Amino acid sequence: MARRNVVVASASGLHARPAKLFVQEAARLKVPVRVLLGAKSVPANSMLGVLSLGAVRGTEVTLEAEGPGAEAALDTLAALLGRDLDAGENPSENAGQDPGRNPGHDADQGVLDA
Repeated sequence: MARRNVVVASASGLHARPAKLFVQEAARLKVPVRVLLGAKSVPANSMLGVLSLGAVRGTEVTLEAEGPGAEAALDTLAALLGRDLDAGENPSENAGQDPGRNPGHDADQGVLDA
């Protein structure tokens, strides 16, 4: 059986968007993977199971998989958990933009002279 210990890096832990992305990837891999936290073990492709772990940022979880493709599946899922998934899927989509600027909104529009 292949195992990986991983620290959850997402700001919100393994909740909401990060959990959704993790579970979707686990389901796509077609390799049975389990996530362990303490004495609790849940299928990685179960949204309710993953959410029930209550893993916050900095929590160490263990991923387990067995069979063909297990090592590659764990590598993929460990890499996901090791990133801040709250930051967005494509960090380069906002590259080059002024962080104080609201895309699609011109500060001069919508201001009426009295």
